[in-house]
Amino acid sequence: MGGKNKQRTKGNVRPSSSGRAADALTREGGVIPGFVGFDTTVTSELSYVPAVHGAEEIDNLVDADFRLVLRKLSKRDVVTRLKAVQDFGSMCQERDAAEVKGVLPYWPRIYCKISVDHDRRIREATQQAFEQLVLKVRRSLAPFLKSLMGHWILSQCDTYTPAASTACQAFQAAFSPTKQPEALSFCKDEILNVLQDILLKETADTLSDPQSVTTEEREAKYVRMLTSSLLGVKRLLSLLTQNDREALEQRLAHLVNSAKFWKYSKHKTPQVRGAFFEMVCALCEFTPALVQAEAARLCPAVLLSIDDTDPVVLPPVWEAVLHVVSKVPDCWTHVNAKKGFLPKLWTLLKEGGKGMAKALHPNLMPLLSTLPQQVTDPTLDFYTTFFTSLTQGLSSERAATSPSETAVIVNSVVECLKYCILHNTEKKEDQRKIRTMLISQQLLPLLEKSLGNPSLQNGPLFLLVTEMLVSWEKRSGLLSVGEANDSTGVFQELLADFWEELGLLFVSYVDNDEADPQALEGIATLLQVMRYPERVNRKHIQKKKSVKICFSKPEDNEETEAEGDNVEKPVQTVSELGNEKTFGSLQTQCFEDVVCQLAQLCLVNVNEKNSERHLVFLSLLLRSFHTQRVFSSLGELDDSVTKDVEQRDELNVKNPAVQFLLERVVVWLTEKGRTDTEHLVEMVFSSLYCCSRQDTTRLLNHITMMDLQWSIILQIIQRACADPQALDSCRDWLKGSVLGEQLLGLAEELCKVGHCPPSSTSSHSWTLISLVLSQHHNNEPLIGEVYMEKILEKLHATLSETKSLSDAGNMEPLVSFISDVASTFFSSVQDCLLLLSAEELLLSIFQLTAQDQTHTHLSNSLLDKLRKVCVAGVQSLVQHSEYEVKEGGFLHSAAVWVKNQLLTVSLDIKCLQVLVQAVESLVETIISGCNQDSSFLIQFFTLLMPSQTEWNRIRLALPPQWIKAPLLSSRHRGVCEKPSRDMWKFQLPNRLPAHLSACALLGRVARNVAAVTGDVKEAQRPSHLNDTVSELLHALQWCKEVEYSPTIVSAYHKLLTDWGLSDGLSSQVPTTRLLETLYSRSVEDGGLWSLTLENYIHTNNLATTCSATIRELNKSVESLFPVSQSKLSTLQVLCPTMTNKDRDILVTLATASIINWEEDDNVYGSLVVLLCCLKANTEMEDEVLQAILATMMEWRNSKEDWFLFGSDLSKASAEQLNLTVEMMRFLSWLVAHCPTLLGSTQWDFLLCSMLAWLEAASENVRSLWNPWVQLFACEIAALIVKLNQFFASPSPDALEKLPSELAGEWTDFFVEGIYNLLLPLPIHITDAFKEPDDPVFPFAVLQSVGTALTYVPVQQLNQNSLPPQFIADQKTNLPEPLQTLLNTLCPLLLFKARPLQITVYHLLEKVMPQLPECDGEGDNNKSDDDRDEPCLSPPASLMALLSTCEELCDSILAGVQVGEFAVVQPLSVEHSCILGYLLAWKLLLTFFKSSPSHLRAHYAQYLKRSCSLNKLLLHLFKLMPEHPVYPGQGTETKETKTFFTESLSLTVETESDSVEWELPHLACSVYYSTVQDLPAMVRLCWNSQEKRLSAAVEKFTIRYVSPVLSAQEISSVQSSTQMFDSMTVKARSAAREVIATYSVDDIFIELVIQLPQNYPLGTITVESGRRVGVAVQQWRNWMLQLSTYLTHQNGSIMEGLALWKNNVDKRFEGIEDCMICFSVIHGSNYSLPKKACRTCKKKFHSACLYKWFTSSNKSTCPLCRETFF
Repeated sequence: MGGKNKQRTKGNVRPSSSGRAADALTREGGVIPGFVGFDTTVTSELSYVPAVHGAEEIDNLVDADFRLVLRKLSKRDVVTRLKAVQDFGSMCQERDAAEVKGVLPYWPRIYCKISVDHDRRIREATQQAFEQLVLKVRRSLAPFLKSLMGHWILSQCDTYTPAASTACQAFQAAFSPTKQPEALSFCKDEILNVLQDILLKETADTLSDPQSVTTEEREAKYVRMLTSSLLGVKRLLSLLTQNDREALEQRLAHLVNSAKFWKYSKHKTPQVRGAFFEMVCALCEFTPALVQAEAARLCPAVLLSIDDTDPVVLPPVWEAVLHVVSKVPDCWTHVNAKKGFLPKLWTLLKEGGKGMAKALHPNLMPLLSTLPQQVTDPTLDFYTTFFTSLTQGLSSERAATSPSETAVIVNSVVECLKYCILHNTEKKEDQRKIRTMLISQQLLPLLEKSLGNPSLQNGPLFLLVTEMLVSWEKRSGLLSVGEANDSTGVFQELLADFWEELGLLFVSYVDNDEADPQALEGIATLLQVMRYPERVNRKHIQKKKSVKICFSKPEDNEETEAEGDNVEKPVQTVSELGNEKTFGSLQTQCFEDVVCQLAQLCLVNVNEKNSERHLVFLSLLLRSFHTQRVFSSLGELDDSVTKDVEQRDELNVKNPAVQFLLERVVVWLTEKGRTDTEHLVEMVFSSLYCCSRQDTTRLLNHITMMDLQWSIILQIIQRACADPQALDSCRDWLKGSVLGEQLLGLAEELCKVGHCPPSSTSSHSWTLISLVLSQHHNNEPLIGEVYMEKILEKLHATLSETKSLSDAGNMEPLVSFISDVASTFFSSVQDCLLLLSAEELLLSIFQLTAQDQTHTHLSNSLLDKLRKVCVAGVQSLVQHSEYEVKEGGFLHSAAVWVKNQLLTVSLDIKCLQVLVQAVESLVETIISGCNQDSSFLIQFFTLLMPSQTEWNRIRLALPPQWIKAPLLSSRHRGVCEKPSRDMWKFQLPNRLPAHLSACALLGRVARNVAAVTGDVKEAQRPSHLNDTVSELLHALQWCKEVEYSPTIVSAYHKLLTDWGLSDGLSSQVPTTRLLETLYSRSVEDGGLWSLTLENYIHTNNLATTCSATIRELNKSVESLFPVSQSKLSTLQVLCPTMTNKDRDILVTLATASIINWEEDDNVYGSLVVLLCCLKANTEMEDEVLQAILATMMEWRNSKEDWFLFGSDLSKASAEQLNLTVEMMRFLSWLVAHCPTLLGSTQWDFLLCSMLAWLEAASENVRSLWNPWVQLFACEIAALIVKLNQFFASPSPDALEKLPSELAGEWTDFFVEGIYNLLLPLPIHITDAFKEPDDPVFPFAVLQSVGTALTYVPVQQLNQNSLPPQFIADQKTNLPEPLQTLLNTLCPLLLFKARPLQITVYHLLEKVMPQLPECDGEGDNNKSDDDRDEPCLSPPASLMALLSTCEELCDSILAGVQVGEFAVVQPLSVEHSCILGYLLAWKLLLTFFKSSPSHLRAHYAQYLKRSCSLNKLLLHLFKLMPEHPVYPGQGTETKETKTFFTESLSLTVETESDSVEWELPHLACSVYYSTVQDLPAMVRLCWNSQEKRLSAAVEKFTIRYVSPVLSAQEISSVQSSTQMFDSMTVKARSAAREVIATYSVDDIFIELVIQLPQNYPLGTITVESGRRVGVAVQQWRNWMLQLSTYLTHQNGSIMEGLALWKNNVDKRFEGIEDCMICFSVIHGSNYSLPKKACRTCKKKFHSACLYKWFTSSNKSTCPLCRETFF
């Protein structure tokens, strides 16, 4: 373990040292501990934690877990100690008391250490653990108290508050309040020892180990311990009894006598200074004798520290100051007050307490009361300096920014001022001077300063001054009689002087042209506070500090106290003002005189100088002083004003208030250009308070008729509504006709269409209309109800015009104003919508929100506003208990209007969305407002529902093109009257059919209805819910059948999906009920209802879950006969779910009808029923089937027109075509299921009919726009497929029973006849229908014909009868029929019809293997030395197509980087281009694979020159997915199927699931074929790519392709049937190796071929195995040759080996190697050495010579260096 150079633990920077460890122990414990089991101290406290059990008897009491935790407590790591303390606390809580008591002997030492830890978390956790310990051991703690208590008291005074409070909790848990003094008394000496040691002995270095603790941490701990100790002494004194304190005095004297103790008053740390002064306060309070003894040091320490403004120090300093000046009588003998104390005080006050006013200023008045005469002499100067400094503090920076600081200083100023005046109330001259100074030089300047200072105005100053004046009035005898004393006259004189000087001050401000508005407002506020002091918000007056001070006069107890920081202007209501007719608390006559004087001054200034600011001030004065005397004083100035005689008769002008209102205020109101009239309106109401109710009404009517601005009327009404008393007095005016008529006229003026853009005037007018409609008092309208109705009617009429005149002018502002008015009205007026006019207004708003913006021309913001108004209105409506849904009401009218929109207006998607959104908002509001009551909602839903007649009408209006898809997929058998080509060119306009709109909206509402009525019994749920769901399912089925085309239908379906309606809400109604509805409609109407029923049964898997219910739908199958079109449709749906018995009945009825066809004219229906039953696997007897077939053959003779042989199908009706199709289906079923029943005659009938029908179809290609003709062609193709399948693999039993000559006739005659007609059919279709996007393009026919063509025999293609088609200058070796086939079909690979592309691919794939045979020996038309290597083009027509496709793919994939996956929309133009390109390459690779080796080299050379392969690989890496995992699998694993492991089946049928992944899968398939058949070329291309690209290709190939390809190569070697003379080949699949062994005579060669991991991109390595009888050089040559062949030949390993063996055989046959490549057979073109040198006679390959000449730039023989001729 030892070793000086070993790595030490992190943080341990010094090697271990036992000496240092002993030193540390000495420092920590004070003594070196003894050995285990011994103790060096005399106490019972153990200084160690025993290491093992049994060391001592007491050791057995310590639990092992406790021992481990206690040991961790001494670790150095903070986290370890913290966790240990927490664990210790938990264990104390959980363990038994006995176990915990075992720890007690060790706890004191540990506690004393960790309770003062550096980390505050540990200190807090220690106290928490101690509390748990105390709670557990209780009295057992007693023996250890003395060693614990010192640090316990320290912890209770910890500077970290959570730790201190937790220690206090532990103390309270241990001792009840009565026991605490006893416990402390018991330990008082030990506690004081600990505290004194810290204060007098310890230093930062003795408290912490300097070697392990940083200087900062040591200093912080020392400061913390000092602070705690000083506070500990205070806590000890406060908790001890008086006797114990006296007992401690001697020991405390030792502490106080120490010079070090007094230095703490100047300590650099604020916490220590603060704690020191707190301790001094405790000493003053609890040990006054000790303080008196130390006064000489105490008084300077305290009194000269008042300038210590640290937030921690100042409060205890001033507490100590008050204690010292009160407890130490001779304190000022120890301090020079004039030089030491007062200058510091003045400085502090001038600076506003340096931000500590809240702590400092409440102490000033108590200090002032205790200052002796010797300090305050001369008194006048002292008070002058004191108050000047105090008020100067208001200008300090902190006070200027803090309202609370200002309030405290103001409070202190007024308090001290009040105190000083109360203590100077004698008539002596010196006291009179002091009073004069205080009023003139202090109070009035302060008030003057406040007039221009908002913070002082808003503070408590005015209220405090008012209260002081009230107290003076009391003392002057104004408020009560009989209290006169010596000071009464003094206070009267004081009041007179104050009001005189204040009046002069006010006049100086008011009587000024440029009077300061701020000062005027200040004066008004001051007078208002003096008028109504009890209304001032008193929360901003600072509460005085609780200090025990006794005043000499009992009157001083009247001082008001309040608390708070926030200051506000006094707010009062007019009603309160009106209730008081006399002046409030201040009764001095001077007060009244000042107000009247100021009012008159204002009026003079207004009259003479038109001063607006004086007018505002007058308004503020009258607001508080609306008394007869004030109005009379104003009237005294009106003698010169002329008065209207008539007006005086009408109105009571004896009243000075009325006189002032009419002659002054009204005149001012009518002045033009006046903008601010609020103060004038206030004057109106100030005047009205002095009037009777009748006068008020007459005066207001008079004002209303004066044609004033509407904003003034608005202000008057708002002012009246602000106060209940004013509202009551104005009630008659508000309800009267004068105001009502004026408002109605205003509404009509505002609502004029084409109203000018809004101005501030019209804005006020709209606000006025809104106010009178929405403001209600005691549930009554503000104005007369008649006028309210008329105004609402006008607003409704205007909105109605807006809908019809939406283009006339800018209506937006007008609508916006009306919506604001309506919003306020609906949201604030209860029962507002019981008015009919209000309901009509709400309907107009709803209609605006439910129409698209293109119609209403309203902005988004305004529409949002209207929607909110509508919601508010509907909520108000439905929440009213008396509301009913009745005709003419809002809900009834809204439902009727919405239904009308759905049924008569063609909506586009946007309009539908807006309408549905509006209706849904309405429904949600009804639900939220009805509280579980769904009656309104159900009534509204019922009103929305169209009647059955309306449903039928809009259903019939749906475009009928839906029938095409189900008809051609055999899901539906239907007819259409007079179909025309234009009808099938189905292009919906950009408007939705009414049925779709109605279903969407009603579905959305039904969803809400179902949610609300979900808990209601089925019988009580609305019946319309079932109808809505049925119609919605019908609409969804229509969308499905038109294949979500055109775009508007797909957009509609997406909308339904987003709205949660794509399932048709079928889960919201009972299955049985819905089935019955759909069944009944299917039987009645058939058509789409039958398909809807079928889809519902299939989607919900009802055939298995509810089969009994479905069978019960039709109680008797006989009722379906005689069959109609609708019954047939229903029967087709239900037949698979019927019982065998029911189907047997149907078969019997149908058979009877067919056999008795002459009597029954419904042969078609019977055939359909029969085929439906046969499709459902109903068993039928052979005789019956033969009878039916015989009947058909009979029709062939008697009713040949039924068969439509050689007919013009364009003239045939749908019914005729349907009958023929059913016969084809029956014959197809016979071929598939009962071919052995047919005899020779029947087969002839069947095959000849088939050929005749095929001929009819091929002659009527141009009629294929007709879906029934398409069906005819499809069914004949299906019959041909069934025949091909049967004759391709007939069962042995069937062969025996068939007519002997049938197979021969089929092969020799019918096949040729079929395909001579069928092969040109796709070409004829594409000629007749050139645009595949045309709705009438016969895709279904192409698909069916394509499927039939895949069975065409190859010889039929080789000897086809297509019209000859050749291209000029086209080089070809192919026979004419094959070349025609290629030239005809290749271009169709690019036709945008997937069935045709796949069909053409399958046809060409059949002939591709035969084409290389036509190229013979290859490219021999030019001499060998014309170029380096001969090349040969694959079929020209295929290459021409490929070059066209390349260009298209380049443009399509131009924006995609190699490696990114290009997502192509299925069946788009791009899809067809890329599909054609990939199919062409697949054909080319098939052609290439079929070629012999020598031709393959020529073709490869051609591809290399054309760079086609390079482009292909780039395209493939854009089309192959990054992870080509087969769809439908989970996460990728080794067994995961990929597009490379699964083969691709290119079926002609287009299935939506497979088409999505078709291109990626096809791209992977082409890439796989490419690397398999052209490995050398792929390798060459790969090596030529840039590094990033090649790395991506390699990574993809290694992961997905190489494993599959390598396994296949090895497997093909193992399963190869190819035999070699003298060579054997074996394969090892696990090692990816092939071993070839060649032996001839005495020569034995073994070669090992190793496939690389990235095969085929990497080079195949050839390693040597055993060799016998071969020279080393020859051996190396052969290895090199094999390696060359495998690297450069485009084929499999077996083909490479065959080439190499051939080369070696030639060598043994005597043919010499080419001396350039050292090989007999050329590596790429497989030629022999033929070019001989005339000099040395050596032969070379022509390709090798060409390379030699071009690379060396010489024409000499490589061997003899002679010129080569």
